[in-house]
Amino acid sequence: MVPRAAATASGNQPRCLDLRFSMEVSVMKRIVVLLYFAFFAATSALLGESPSAPANPPPQAASPAPTAKADKAAKKEEVHLRPFSALAFGGGMSLMGANMQAATNVDRYLNLRGTGNFFNYTASNISTNGFSLNGTVNMATGGVSLDLYPFPSHGFRLSPGALLYNKNQISAIASPTPGTSITLNSQKFYADSVYPINASANLGLNTRQKAFTMTTGWGNMIPRKRGGHISFPFELGAAFTGVPTLAMTLSGDACTVQADAAINGPSCVNMATNAQAQTDLAAQLAKWKSDLNPLQVYPIFSIGIAYDFHGK
Repeated sequence: MVPRAAATASGNQPRCLDLRFSMEVSVMKRIVVLLYFAFFAATSALLGESPSAPANPPPQAASPAPTAKADKAAKKEEVHLRPFSALAFGGGMSLMGANMQAATNVDRYLNLRGTGNFFNYTASNISTNGFSLNGTVNMATGGVSLDLYPFPSHGFRLSPGALLYNKNQISAIASPTPGTSITLNSQKFYADSVYPINASANLGLNTRQKAFTMTTGWGNMIPRKRGGHISFPFELGAAFTGVPTLAMTLSGDACTVQADAAINGPSCVNMATNAQAQTDLAAQLAKWKSDLNPLQVYPIFSIGIAYDFHGK
């Protein structure tokens, strides 16, 4: 017969083994779960890294040298200049003579330009239709313009301005040969052979010495393209100088009868002092001035070459 104490001990041993086994299983489950989460976190971190962007990318190769096409495109790029940082000078020919210009930049769209023209020509002893002519053409002007470029990278412009100095005029002296006739207010006068007649005339192209000008053209004296310094400006427009002035004086004798011209006969009069002769001259001048009324503008046309100085 087994003692009670022994029976009790042998009965509790299986229970202890079961409890220990359960605790070991629980610990193993927790370890497995922790390993699972660790594996999942490591996998996610690896998948999050982009294979195309390594942590330390290799150095890139140096870009190739620019091609000729790239150089050409760079030269066409617009250059942005500080106001009044560039200066250009130009010269050429115009309807007012030798043309000189200077310009500076105001902003991206505007240039301020000064212009000057000069011409002087004298002709002597020109014979035509019984007259001996001596004449002088004097041209001298100066002005300023504001050149507006609607498209800065192109040369088209509009240029309002002002003519501040104008001494344009043409003068002439005519001496008819004896017996040659001139007509004043429908009255013929024949040049006297004893005291020959002389006519002095002056045509003024400067009624308004300060006049508004308006021109258009092509060519920017201060190119806005990279590397550009030379331009070939062209200009066309008008100066609103008003109707030209005309003056004439007569001296010497002339005759209303052709036969008297050879002998200074009774019909011959002093053209400078005779009242009728002066009346006829005044009437004729009025007709000529009326013919000049449509000419209230003076054409402007010039072409030339210019070079500008500006920093990069």
